[in-house]
Amino acid sequence: MPPRIGSHADWPEQIRPEVIAAIRSAGIERPWAHQARTSEHALRGESVVVATGTASGKSLAYLAPVLSTLLDGSEAPNGRGATALYLAPTKALAADQRRAVRELAAPLGTAVRPAVYDGDTPVEEREWVRQYGNYVLTNPDMLHSGILPSHPRWSSFLRALRYVVIDECHSYRGVFGSHVAQVIRRLRRICARYGSEPVFLLASATAAEPGQAATRLTGLPVVEITEDTSPRGEVVFALWEPPLTELHGEQGAPVRRTATAETADLLTDLAVQGVRTVAFVRSRRGAELIALIAQERLAEVDRSLPGRVAAYRGGYLPEERRALERALHSGELLGLAATTALELGVDVSGLDAVVIAGYPGTRASLWQQAGRAGRSGQGALAVLVARDDPLDTYLVHHPEALFDQPVESTVLDPDNPYVLTPHLCAAAAEIPLTASDFPLFGPAADGLMPQLEAAGLLRRRAKAWHWTRRERAADLTDIRGQGGSPVQIVETGTGRLLGTVDAAAAHMTVHDGAVHLHQGRTYLVRQLDLADDVALVEEAAPPYSTTARDTTAISILDTETEIPWGDARLCFGSVEVTNQVVSFLRRKLITGEVLGETKLDLPPRTLRTRAVWWTVTEDQLDAARVNPEQLGGALHAAEHASIGMLPLFATCDRWDIGGVSVPLHPDTLLPTVFVYDGHPGGAGFAERAFHTAAAWLGATREAIASCECEAGCPSCIQSPKCGNGNDPLHKRGAIRLLGELLRGVPQGAQQRV
Repeated sequence: MPPRIGSHADWPEQIRPEVIAAIRSAGIERPWAHQARTSEHALRGESVVVATGTASGKSLAYLAPVLSTLLDGSEAPNGRGATALYLAPTKALAADQRRAVRELAAPLGTAVRPAVYDGDTPVEEREWVRQYGNYVLTNPDMLHSGILPSHPRWSSFLRALRYVVIDECHSYRGVFGSHVAQVIRRLRRICARYGSEPVFLLASATAAEPGQAATRLTGLPVVEITEDTSPRGEVVFALWEPPLTELHGEQGAPVRRTATAETADLLTDLAVQGVRTVAFVRSRRGAELIALIAQERLAEVDRSLPGRVAAYRGGYLPEERRALERALHSGELLGLAATTALELGVDVSGLDAVVIAGYPGTRASLWQQAGRAGRSGQGALAVLVARDDPLDTYLVHHPEALFDQPVESTVLDPDNPYVLTPHLCAAAAEIPLTASDFPLFGPAADGLMPQLEAAGLLRRRAKAWHWTRRERAADLTDIRGQGGSPVQIVETGTGRLLGTVDAAAAHMTVHDGAVHLHQGRTYLVRQLDLADDVALVEEAAPPYSTTARDTTAISILDTETEIPWGDARLCFGSVEVTNQVVSFLRRKLITGEVLGETKLDLPPRTLRTRAVWWTVTEDQLDAARVNPEQLGGALHAAEHASIGMLPLFATCDRWDIGGVSVPLHPDTLLPTVFVYDGHPGGAGFAERAFHTAAAWLGATREAIASCECEAGCPSCIQSPKCGNGNDPLHKRGAIRLLGELLRGVPQGAQQRV
């Protein structure tokens, strides 16, 4: 019988008295029932995922059995005591967890030796971690590229490995999640070679079917614990739509005040009142801009306040990140504008409010970010500030889509051949592959071996496949799906390294003429050198921001599934996408008004991926009263809005997906709209769109129809990344066209959000 909400329990008998005493000295007399149940399963050797709300004590649920096991002193064959490995999706979370473990384990003396091992760990410390650390905190990137390829140096640690903790496991989705799933399989294989079979303990924000997601991630049966028995403070949740301004944007569309400006105002007002606040922003540039605006406005009120607000994002140097984390933890900072680098579990207890600048892409992320406030059980405020975007506008006017719907299922596909291939090579380099390994890596592994042999990557000798190259196999892939070496951002006058940007994002963010923000300072990109992976910048103060534009062409490689919707067709399959960044816009700060457009000359990029697409016939166009002059604009508008709405149905961001609309596509010979995954081999988003197409496209039509504008605006059919300047677009034609398409939906197709 599940425990009632708010009920306490007792720790299992196997939890060491010293550990219980340490927990009590931290102010916790008895565990909540979900914490005790997690410990029970872990101590029985069962892998378990605890998926409960933010600040529900998930860390203690897995730390209690881990610390007890480390204390037991049960000797491994080589005489080393038991060990545990902790995986976090971000360096900030690993550093924060080390601090928490040190504080909790302080009464236990030197029996528990937590140590961070990541890219920021000094070389001189790494050998100590390998030899003496028994609770090693790292991330999947370092496990993939540093620990597993060097497993002989980690042999004593891996031989004694009893637990693997995977924190914030809901963040492992899409291509990144698929890569991490294969990294975990490589870890399991190496552990088995050393004679260990660790128990996996996973912690997740509230998610749909967390047990199934954890099983896909680890390849193991996992017990799920979902009932949250911890107390919760009241959270007042506000949905905030910025007002329309007197300005007009592209094609004369009305322009709302930006979510960036509104969020900066709210952060300023809350800081003036002494309310400790984090503003979550979707982009690095947005985080910098909000902090900068808030600092300027706070200086007008009190000269002591600007220094108590800062930005926090990926790409900072390690010492900058650590200093900000300490300042936030100590309360020195009143306000922080942060990307999701701070979303994942970092202890920011004592926050009073969270402001979220734009829907973060999934309901799971929304509740995760909102849960950062009120972490000590007190009441809190959460505000979602809508961007001028179809999905944000839809949610503000349909709050039931947020508050009356469950969180999404985690989408990942470990069998994606683009993901699996490099991990088979990495596994063969670690320990030669045999046929007995194939079940571990999934049903597609066996069929890929001839291709790897033909490509000269693997060679079969006797009954095993060996890595044949001199370079490291782990370097074949970037597990975050970013591709290529990071681009270094260097100040021209001083040669100082300001930070880095992912290779995949470089064309869009640090092209020639781009505005780059770093720690409150503004820089202009003078040159993007793709040959040397360097963007040269110099400090400047332009009165505008920049937004890149791109163009896209698409061809169908294979149609895997096709469903008739009346005369229309809904399809899913493989496509090849050719994309090129062609220009950038200069926009006024605060208002977003377009000042001008500058052409760029960057090379095209080709992507083979998965897509969902739909076609309509001439008869349907006649029934929808869409004439040839309106057709291109109607398809284009439907494409933009459907991309904007897909994150409500799949665990993706609109920047993870792309689209193309064509009045007469050469492969279908019909008017066609494509939506595709923006990752090689696909990420599961387009497939999710295919399976929820009736609800997805129904919500798309509703979002367009309910917008108060006359001819289309960023809240319904305009896209911030449209390479054609949001032209042509036809709002009414899109509404009629989608209505006609949806009339053909088969009986029983999913209609619910």
